[in-house]
Amino acid sequence: MRTRNIALSSVAAATALLGVAGTAAADSTPAPSASAQSGAGDGAQALCKRVPKIEKRIHRALQRLQGKAGRRGSVARLEKRVEKAKAAGHTEIANFLDHKLTHRKSLVPTLQQRQKDLAKVAAWCRTHHNAASS
Repeated sequence: MRTRNIALSSVAAATALLGVAGTAAADSTPAPSASAQSGAGDGAQALCKRVPKIEKRIHRALQRLQGKAGRRGSVARLEKRVEKAKAAGHTEIANFLDHKLTHRKSLVPTLQQRQKDLAKVAAWCRTHHNAASS
């Protein structure tokens, strides 16, 4: 008996919700959104909002990669590890670390390019009032 009452209540609630939603959808005409008005829809507003955080993240990553041999995650530290592995005769370890080093070195120019691109995005955001006034 209790299960039947719960089931009937659930069906009644779902019907009421669907009826209200359907009526609201039928009564309203879709208003063009801000992105539709500007024709963008490219997420400019969200990106402009995140620029400071992205700048910090890229800056920290570059500092880490370009750090001295004592800094964890730096290219210099990994180069030192490769040299030690080769000197110890650990060929497999040296090969693994060397491939890792190659990848890590390739990150530096990529991040530097992203930093330049992000500077241009930040300038665009400033000229377009952070894309929030659309």
